Amino acid sequence: MAESSIALVLFGTFLALLLLGAPITVSLGVSALASFIYLEENPIKMVQIAFTSVGSFPLMALPAFILAGALMEAAGISKRLVNLAESFAGPFTGGMAAATVLACMFFGAISGSGPATTAAVGMLMIPAMANRGYDRGYAAAVTASAGGLGIVIPPSIPMVIFGISAIGLTVPPEAIEKFGTFQTVSISKLFIAGFLPAMVISGCLLTLNYFRCKKAGYMGTSDGWSVGQIKAAFKTGFWSILAPLVILGGIYSGFFTPTESAIVAIFYTLVVGWFIHKELKWKDLVHSLETTTWLSGRVLLILFTATVFGRILVENQIPAIVAESMLSLTQNTYLIWTMIIAFLLFVGMFMETLAAIMILTPVLLPVTYSLGIDPIHFGVVLICCLSIGFATPPLGENLFVASGISDTALEDITSKTLPFAGAMVVAVFVIAFIPEITLYLPRLFGY
Repeated sequence: MAESSIALVLFGTFLALLLLGAPITVSLGVSALASFIYLEENPIKMVQIAFTSVGSFPLMALPAFILAGALMEAAGISKRLVNLAESFAGPFTGGMAAATVLACMFFGAISGSGPATTAAVGMLMIPAMANRGYDRGYAAAVTASAGGLGIVIPPSIPMVIFGISAIGLTVPPEAIEKFGTFQTVSISKLFIAGFLPAMVISGCLLTLNYFRCKKAGYMGTSDGWSVGQIKAAFKTGFWSILAPLVILGGIYSGFFTPTESAIVAIFYTLVVGWFIHKELKWKDLVHSLETTTWLSGRVLLILFTATVFGRILVENQIPAIVAESMLSLTQNTYLIWTMIIAFLLFVGMFMETLAAIMILTPVLLPVTYSLGIDPIHFGVVLICCLSIGFATPPLGENLFVASGISDTALEDITSKTLPFAGAMVVAVFVIAFIPEITLYLPRLFGY
């Protein structure tokens, strides 16, 4: 009964504040404080938990990856990746839209952020598609949908947050026997596990795009593929293509950790931007630092309060109660996955991604442990589900970004985005029901 009462105080206060329009950070912090007062604990404990939450070494990757993404856009790396993707469009039906999906994959391997990927690619590809006769609403919808790949393609900021959120969670004895004793989920393993799921989602988007463009009459160029144009795009984009290869190759070869790779990405971008492309200016560097400061501060505030919120959940055995409740309904893995995916899709429509990961990981991970689901597999499915939330109302950050770039009504973009969201949901179920899609590469590389 004590657990149910504290859950009522915690979630009741949280939901009430959200309904009143309070920011997510305020809602998390005040509900956690109300729970401490209800439990008659010293509120200073809340400050101590929040302070220690930023003492994690992997968390250093967060501002570094944000800065690397901002610098790469300023250094002209993202522009060259988009031009390379566009050169492959050629006579392919819906080729420009397909190139947009590919460009989002390329830039997602750098930025680790959905809205950043949408903004960087959309600023170049939406006008280009409009000039080729595409409806601006459709162009914006493709970009907003594919922008969600930014958090699935490694390196990914939400993957770092998921790894941190799994620290200290209670692992059932049967799970220890299967997965071994560990206190954290390997972020390097998460990174490599995200590749094939991202390919599955991209494949679903490209397939749907082909049929929708064929119906709408969005054809490719009549001249066919230009080998010269592709060679020129490769030549000018060589250092841009090399960026994700250097970063990810260094991680998987063991030269540096994911956290160190973020620092490598920054220095690589500075060298390319200043000495090779010669497009990076001091004002761009200052602007990138300002962007990093603002975004990092916003994320860390959520992290502070979400960590306290999650600690209260764990200390009061609420995740264990949720796990027992779900398992009492059914122990069929596919039904459990269906319930989890449906719940995550709903949450992703209303809650900011990083806050959702911090709150839900302590609640849902024990359920998957009990079913013998690999935590890496669960983490990738969680992030894939939440990536769809970037392109679904009412929160839909990518929708707002694409609407601003394309100067198109949000309602028009949303109606054209929903079929893509449906295709991504199908992809998520495939990824969840076939674990090998996620776990094949980590096993191949000996993780």
